[in-house]
Amino acid sequence: MDVAEWLRGVGLEKYMPAFRANDIDGEVLRRLTGEDLRELGVNSIGHRRRLLDGIVALSTAEAPPAPTPVPIAASGLSAARRR
Repeated sequence: MDVAEWLRGVGLEKYMPAFRANDIDGEVLRRLTGEDLRELGVNSIGHRRRLLDGIVALSTAEAPPAPTPVPIAASGLSAARRR
């Protein structure tokens, strides 16, 4: 994932030097907290909120769909085997 492109997408590309200086990549980005953002120099509450909301949206968009449960009767196991 291109963090610079993501920052541009949320309108906060001005923080890219701080993200680069602190080795924030796509994997680390998904785990950033409000405190982490403060340490990166994001002092504006509004900017922190925008970044955190973007991180949540990013994580939600890339989460795999939940598996569909298979009923035991439909799984092909006999009643004797299920016991």
